[in-house]
Amino acid sequence: MTEMIEVHIDSVRVSLMSPQRLVVLRQVDSERYLPIWVGPYEAEAITVALQEIEMARPLTHDLLKNLFGIFDAQIKRVEIIALRDDIFFGNIVAQTADGRTLNIDSRPSDAVALAVRARVSILVHESVMDTAGIIPEQDIRSEGTQLSGPTERTSAIPAGSEGNKPFNMEDPSRLSIFEDFLSKLDKPKDDEEKKDDQE
Repeated sequence: MTEMIEVHIDSVRVSLMSPQRLVVLRQVDSERYLPIWVGPYEAEAITVALQEIEMARPLTHDLLKNLFGIFDAQIKRVEIIALRDDIFFGNIVAQTADGRTLNIDSRPSDAVALAVRARVSILVHESVMDTAGIIPEQDIRSEGTQLSGPTERTSAIPAGSEGNKPFNMEDPSRLSIFEDFLSKLDKPKDDEEKKDDQE
């Protein structure tokens, strides 16, 4: 069986040049990161859940979580299972009351937003992490000048398992290593726009 790698959400980054947001996932017990472009609404849905902001009415991802509960299905984990043509593919794994396992196709951004609410693990297929993951070099982590690894990967991510490290949108020093990475990217598209382009 191919190994799945657990990640948590390290940060949600804002681009001043476009409406897109960058969700950065960090491999548990490692310095390897997976950046994924998402739309502003999906980024807001993730951030609201991470910061545990109380909403007067349920947002779309709250509604989805409630529907799983109503139909007696338990969300077990979410996965980022593939990267094809610069598009990440997600999967929501749920279990029904009679023990059946359901695999539900999903955009990674929606899967991550749901994972944060359900407090389940976010897993990334090792082939995806090997292809799109970034490991800052030792001296780069201290200087924050450039990145090793892929520099032209765009698409969509998440994590939200118990025991995640504290989420911080405000501390710029945490991800200064991504400045060069962001400056070299092609104009980003979020995962939804890319799927629409293919249809």
